[in-house]
Amino acid sequence: MAQKKVTAFVDSQERLTEDVYSMWIREEEMAAQAKPGQFISVYTKDGAKLLPRPISICETNKETGMLRIVYRTVGAGTEEFSRYQAGDTVDIMGPLGNGFPLEEAAEGKTAFLIGGGIGIPPMLELAKQLHCKKEVILGYRDVLFLNEEFTPYGEVVLATEDGSAGTKGNVIDAIREHGLKADVIFACGPTPMLRALKAYAAEENITCFLSLEEKMACGIGACLACVCKTKNVDEHSQVHNARICKDGPVFRAEEVEL
Repeated sequence: MAQKKVTAFVDSQERLTEDVYSMWIREEEMAAQAKPGQFISVYTKDGAKLLPRPISICETNKETGMLRIVYRTVGAGTEEFSRYQAGDTVDIMGPLGNGFPLEEAAEGKTAFLIGGGIGIPPMLELAKQLHCKKEVILGYRDVLFLNEEFTPYGEVVLATEDGSAGTKGNVIDAIREHGLKADVIFACGPTPMLRALKAYAAEENITCFLSLEEKMACGIGACLACVCKTKNVDEHSQVHNARICKDGPVFRAEEVEL
């Protein structure tokens, strides 16, 4: 199904930390279609900035026809989004990419849901939709956000680089400190974290799915601006690449080189 840009309405916006914002957007069709791990492209109102900003979907509410994005302000585009208020319009396209495979975490299994930094938001909808035992491991540099929203869905373990909350260190340090075990890993976050999780999953013989964070341009697989190296040959480019926006952002850990 071809995706098209639509004009949606901002329902609410909240500042979670100094530079992290939460926005609910009303768009019934997108909210109905979205799966955990997918993203939307958000367009600025500045005509000089033609390319949209890809932002992961944090939550969906099919009953109210709304979806939520939680994003960090890192440039002029996201700074513009942070000023939007209820009733403002926003141009978006989606849902884009492939999501996490829910069938890999059947009842009776234990899943690690691991988020690092701004890779934490997409894990929330996944936590809501998985029907198995969930261990949620969240990694932060220092300031916490969203962590309390995960508590209804599973045991939450925190790791902070400065040791201000939870385990001092990274998410793997937290897993080992608490003696946690799982049958499958779902993770999203910065590349060093994903690289370490890929090695950990191979060492422990755990099925692992990684959602790659990458700057994208078109968001639909046409421009090849967001490729990553893979084990298999890509049919589109005939090289060992995959387009994160279209073939991902979720991949089996062993399929990608990080």
